[in-house]
Amino acid sequence: MNSLETEERIAHLTRAVDDLSDVVARQAKELDRLTRLVGLLAEREAEREGQGSPEANVKPPHW
Repeated sequence: MNSLETEERIAHLTRAVDDLSDVVARQAKELDRLTRLVGLLAEREAEREGQGSPEANVKPPHW
């Protein structure tokens, strides 16, 4: 492998690493958003169960 081929390969690998880094950053952002959403939904459900609403204790018809 000559110098030019090595430089091309390094350029391609650098681009691949940059692309993967962007993907990881987007996924981390989405994971944070979904984690917050699940937390909010869990709080909402806990409040609903704490209120003792009749709907919270009714089993679905297929049970």
